Amino acid sequence: MNLDDRPVAPDPYGALPHVSAFTLESDDLVDGTPIPPRHTADGDNLSPHLRWSAFPPQTRGFVLTCFDPDAPTPSGWWHWVVVDLTADQTELERGAGASDLTLEGAAFHLRADHGEADYFGAAPPAGDRPHRYVFAVHALDVETLGLTDDDTPAACALQALTHTLARARLTVTHAVAAVG
Repeated sequence: MNLDDRPVAPDPYGALPHVSAFTLESDDLVDGTPIPPRHTADGDNLSPHLRWSAFPPQTRGFVLTCFDPDAPTPSGWWHWVVVDLTADQTELERGAGASDLTLEGAAFHLRADHGEADYFGAAPPAGDRPHRYVFAVHALDVETLGLTDDDTPAACALQALTHTLARARLTVTHAVAAVG
C-alpha cells in the first residue's frame, strides 16, 4: 500500500469536548504553511519560538504539545510535550526544546515518541504526503497535572482533558521527497 493511499487522519482535537480558543503566535512558524527546515529533524532540529496570549484569566498553568496526526501509526506521533508551565510564562524561546535546562521553574519535558525528553522536529517518511504538525498550548485550571518523567504524552493528554479551559493551536506542514 502506498502511504499516500491512507485516509487522512482526523483533526486530533475535533472529537474532544469543545473549549474556547486563545492566540498562539510564533516568530518562526506561520499557521497553514510549511515548517522552516531549521525546525525539522533533517534540518537543525531546533524547537520554534512560541508565544501565547488572550487565554482565560482563571488559567493556573499550561501544557504545550506538538503532535503529528498523519504519522503512519494508529496513534499519530508526539514530537514535543512540555508540562507544568506556569500561568505567567507565555513564551518559549527558539531552542527551548533542547532540554529541561532551557525551561523556567518546574516545567519539564515528557519523553516524546522518539524516546527522548526534548523536541523532535518534523520527520515524515520519505515520499509520504505532507504531514500536519499541530502545536497546541492548553490553558489549565490547575498549576500541575501531577505528572512525572515516566508519564507518556498520551497520559498527559488524558490528564489535561478535564483541566483544559481553552486551547491555542498553530499547524504547519512538512513533506520529504521520495528517495530515488
